[in-house]
Amino acid sequence: MSQSDSFRELLLLDVSNEVKYSEKQLKILEAAIETFSEKGYAATSTSEIAKRAGVAEGTIFRHYHTKKELLIAIVSPLMTKLVGPHMAKDFAKNIFEVEYKSFKDFIRNLALNRYEFVKKHSLVVRILLQEISLHDELKEPYMKLFQDHIYEKFKNKIIEFQDKGEVVPLPPDTIIRLIITTIVGTLVSMFVLLPEKQWDYELEMNSTIQLLVNGLIVK
Repeated sequence: MSQSDSFRELLLLDVSNEVKYSEKQLKILEAAIETFSEKGYAATSTSEIAKRAGVAEGTIFRHYHTKKELLIAIVSPLMTKLVGPHMAKDFAKNIFEVEYKSFKDFIRNLALNRYEFVKKHSLVVRILLQEISLHDELKEPYMKLFQDHIYEKFKNKIIEFQDKGEVVPLPPDTIIRLIITTIVGTLVSMFVLLPEKQWDYELEMNSTIQLLVNGLIVK
């Protein structure tokens, strides 16, 4: 599936959005994704987006009053799928409410789940990761939904492995931080910082999983 098809799928999954997108509007959104991901939000002008979309600049402003509104229109479907309450609950159920044979199986399931999602929607994820620290509108929903639907289940799963004597007795919050920063760091490196590099994705993810397992299991 192409990035364009993936984005259209995200729009269809944004169930809170009752807007019917015209083909011209979809072209604007797709052109904005490509330009924002290449140059960054701040360095992109609406005239560049209009040129790539094959529309007049005024057409963009008929649909989106500001460039910020256009950014939110791109990222909001991703937010719905990635951290909307329903999706967050499903993610927590599929990752943290599963019985695993080992801590390695848990880490593999978590890491590959996020890898597959990011790979499928890499352009939109790249925009989100580039801009999330700069716009509270993008950051706050993630923080709230992580705290409401994921954090406690994540913590309980770590404690479960510690109680079995499988994971080192560090504070669970520390272990969660190490897991998140390692997995996210790998994904950011591959899809944001060095997307043009010919990555062996399977090798990189397996190396990341092995690094976490080797660092966190009891020897």
